[in-house]
Amino acid sequence: MRVEAPDPGARRDGARPWSSVAPAWVFLGALALAASGCQRESVSHFRVPKAAPEPAGMAAMPAGMGGGMGAPGMAGDVPPPAQPTGSSALAWTLPKGWNEVRGGGAMRYATLTPPASGGKVEVTVIVLPGPAGGELANVNRWRGQIGLPPLDEASLASARKHVKTRAGDVSVYDFLGEGQQKTRVVAGFTFTEGNTWFLKMSGDAAAVGARKPEFVSMLESLRLDAN
Repeated sequence: MRVEAPDPGARRDGARPWSSVAPAWVFLGALALAASGCQRESVSHFRVPKAAPEPAGMAAMPAGMGGGMGAPGMAGDVPPPAQPTGSSALAWTLPKGWNEVRGGGAMRYATLTPPASGGKVEVTVIVLPGPAGGELANVNRWRGQIGLPPLDEASLASARKHVKTRAGDVSVYDFLGEGQQKTRVVAGFTFTEGNTWFLKMSGDAAAVGARKPEFVSMLESLRLDAN
């Protein structure tokens, strides 16, 4: 009788040898990994862009304020305040040879023209309701127009002169600008009947100086229109 030698790779319990089973497991594992990878690749990702931030200050800007000069909502569209009349309006005696034209601007009450005196001179009368920013702010605005630095309260008091009128006390200022072409401002400031009045003469220094006595005389004649 022929006896065959036992297979070294065979198991005694009759199970299949590992060498023949391992390739199947490897194949199944690879297949599972491939399927998992396909599922991951099929997931779609979406990124929602963030809203662009508003420029600084725009969020707080009131409606109608985003335009340029003269845009709706700007000061250029605001009607000028009503001009005072009757007993609330100032009147004056015009110096000899001077001309007067009422109006001439949104807040201009009158434009006065003195006789020619060898240089440019402009005389304006402006009236605003209420304190109109105060005396110091307006005086410093006049000074800035002729290239002078601003004053403080103490310097303002030193620069102020007083003229007594039938309409009340008038503060008078006289400033000479710096530079090659000298300019000068002589101005009166008074508050009466709830309105602030500015009477200002400005222009070439020599011409303004020549007309200053007449201008001060006009300031002294101020009165309420009913008087």
